Amino acid sequence: MAKWTPFPYDASAYRYDPAALKKHWPRLHAGDVEPWPKDEAVQAAWALFHAGEFQKAYEAGLKAGGAGLTVANKAQCIYANYLEKSEKTKLAMFLEAAERAEKQQAAEPKNPNAWYWQAYALGRYGQGISVAKALAQGLGAKVRHALETTITLAPKHADAHIALGAFHAEVIDKVGKLIGRTQGADAATGLKMYREALRLNPRSAIARVEYANGLVMLEGEKKLKEAEKLYAEAAACEPIDAMERLDVEMARAELDD
Repeated sequence: MAKWTPFPYDASAYRYDPAALKKHWPRLHAGDVEPWPKDEAVQAAWALFHAGEFQKAYEAGLKAGGAGLTVANKAQCIYANYLEKSEKTKLAMFLEAAERAEKQQAAEPKNPNAWYWQAYALGRYGQGISVAKALAQGLGAKVRHALETTITLAPKHADAHIALGAFHAEVIDKVGKLIGRTQGADAATGLKMYREALRLNPRSAIARVEYANGLVMLEGEKKLKEAEKLYAEAAACEPIDAMERLDVEMARAELDD
């Protein structure tokens, strides 16, 4: 396998030994409500993920199997979204993660993150090939179903609320309200999902970034000031791991533009 692009920031603050990882677990996983793993190999894979060692976390997660597959899926998706430079490789990674998550669902149908990572990967893949093309391929219905299943299984899954809000916003933005309705997309529902995500995970930078994007997609220029405020709040968030650092840096870059 080709070497993945390394995490570009100092990760020393994000290195957790097993005791620290357990102590900070609720905060580290406030977005995805992943339960504390009993398997030490899976714990070690998560420690690698939080420290920005995405390729090592992916490999360790695959090797551990079981709950380790969630680490592998998250590491691959977050890496592909933020750090992979090749568009072709990025799309292939999203498809690979989506297929692995679908197999995980078959083995563990009540595992919320098996559904969530399939939705995330297919959603990002759809953005990559164009939302209209993804909808024509039936991916929209698959993403919405997977996210709604995630929330049914884990009502406090803030990240699934963010992604479902983004689904409604992206579909309406790209194909309009009328066609969007045929895909189950609704502006009021989308905005409600973003707000709920922030309520569930009030320290989340990515919830603010995505909410800002969604406001502009759904309500246009009149919401630019509110969106800028959300970006500024995201940029000021204190990251607790490498993924959150990438979210915060993205918000800062957006403000600088």
